[in-house]
Amino acid sequence: MTAQSGHIASYYAATANAAPSYAALSGDVNCDVCVVGGGIAGCSSALHLAERGYRVVLLEDKVIAWGASGRSGAQALPGFACSQDKLVQLVGRETARALWDVSVEALTLTRDLIRRHQIACDWVDGQMHAAIKPRHRRELAEWAEQLERDYAYRSVRLIEGPELGSLLATRRYIAGLYDTNSGHLHPLNYTLGLAAAARRLGVEIFENTRALRFETGRQVTVHTPRGVVRCRQLVLCGNAYLDGTAPALASKIIGVGTYIVATEQLGADRARALIANNMAVTDINWIIDYFRRSADHRLLFGGRVAYSGLDPLNTAHATRARMLGVFPQLADVRIEYTWGGHIDITMNRAPHFGRLAPDVYFAQGFSGHGIALTGMAGKLIAEAVAGTAERFDLFARIPHRDFPGGALLRRPTLMLAMLYYRLRDLL
Repeated sequence: MTAQSGHIASYYAATANAAPSYAALSGDVNCDVCVVGGGIAGCSSALHLAERGYRVVLLEDKVIAWGASGRSGAQALPGFACSQDKLVQLVGRETARALWDVSVEALTLTRDLIRRHQIACDWVDGQMHAAIKPRHRRELAEWAEQLERDYAYRSVRLIEGPELGSLLATRRYIAGLYDTNSGHLHPLNYTLGLAAAARRLGVEIFENTRALRFETGRQVTVHTPRGVVRCRQLVLCGNAYLDGTAPALASKIIGVGTYIVATEQLGADRARALIANNMAVTDINWIIDYFRRSADHRLLFGGRVAYSGLDPLNTAHATRARMLGVFPQLADVRIEYTWGGHIDITMNRAPHFGRLAPDVYFAQGFSGHGIALTGMAGKLIAEAVAGTAERFDLFARIPHRDFPGGALLRRPTLMLAMLYYRLRDLL
């Protein structure tokens, strides 16, 4: 179902700020850099490149923030979807620490972009990872110790007992790791704000314009249904929606469905009673539940992942059931919005950045952990295009494998692997 704005019908689309529509490309255009993809990563890339004086064209297949950037759970966190221990295994301790520092800077950048460009997107400080069982509590305690010891990250603390009960009106969790440096926002309004800021700096934005293919040579030529973009450098930020535009990238990611519901308005008092300090919350099961309050006093709750690539018909019912597992006191509350869409994941859940050619950059594979990092990716891409690629290349060091099974069997193979982790959540 699609809203009048062209976005998937969701709570975010229903509460989106007024934003212009952009024409489709018709004819030929020349620029310094062409950016493909109108999500956070693409809009941030365009904005940071324009700030450096580049002539930028941004191509979006549908409308700005149509994909995951405009639909997500919207929790802005440091780190990555994979653990820091996994990164140490992949790239070594020194590079893993440098990557962590970039992810922390991503949070500072998010706040800075909101402030500098006056983006009305309901930013709220605070996020907690929640423990359901004693094993989770031990993991959170070890994580807090590791963050301070190895990464000098001191904004987290373990909360449990009466204090936890005073913040979160549920008996499902026994402890939580609370981070004052993380936060949450309205992701569609944030992305629309980035696009507007880029446009004010001269970026040409074209919606409903698919990048069909590109050719490299003395210049890069990007073909669209009704026109051509000629540029010196190309940036690919389409993630799960690139499809055949860059076939070389497709084997490293796979799109999985995620689903969110929004309740009817609860009223200020009832909403505050659920989450007293308005933090965002996510548990640490493999198949996670995540939730937060909205600015207009609803509960937004996500808790399903579809590795089959299909949208389950019972999304609203099943996600509501998970919500009631956390907050049974909401049994009388109506679900007003249900939506979902694809995010891209990598085999190791680490982000996948690199180059397809010296003049073709890409950033993908945020694996559900991209609200802050996608914005930072845009800044790193702009640095690399301008000739300072050290930080971008930190990410390019992360090795990535193809999903096994080829085009036909990769999804069934993934579903079997995920069944193991679903069973592990029960232990």
